[in-house]
Amino acid sequence: MKRIRILIGKPGLDGHDRGVKVIARALRDAGYEVIYTGLHQTPVMIVNTAIQEDVDAIGLSILSGAHNHLFESVIKLLKEKKAGDIKVFGGGIIPEEDMPTLKKMGVAKVFLPGATTDDIVAWVGKNIKGEEK
Repeated sequence: MKRIRILIGKPGLDGHDRGVKVIARALRDAGYEVIYTGLHQTPVMIVNTAIQEDVDAIGLSILSGAHNHLFESVIKLLKEKKAGDIKVFGGGIIPEEDMPTLKKMGVAKVFLPGATTDDIVAWVGKNIKGEEK
C-alpha cells in the first residue's frame, strides 16, 4: 500500500482558512496523511516543513492575489533544496489568465472556486504517488 503525505499550506498574510481546513479534512478522510501548517506561513517555512515531513506534495491555498509570487517562491526553493520532485498544487482566487504562467513555472494543478472536495481528492489519487510501504 502506498503512503501519500501531503502538506497543506496557507502562505502569505491571508487569514481565511475555513476552505483550506475543509480540504485538509477531505484529504484525511480519503486516507491521505495531511500536515496542515496553519496561517501566515512563508515559502521558506512551507518548504522546510515539507522536506522535514518527507511529503509527496504541497497544496497551497492562496486568496490574497499573490499566487504568482508565492507559487514561484515555493517551487524555486524546492529546486534549490533538491526537493523538486515534490509536486505543488493549489487553489484559491486565481484569474484564468494566470493559469498558463503557473503551469509553466511547474504548478501541477490549480483548483478554482467551485472545485469540489471530491474533485481535489480524485486529482490527488490520480496524480500524487507515495512511497511503497
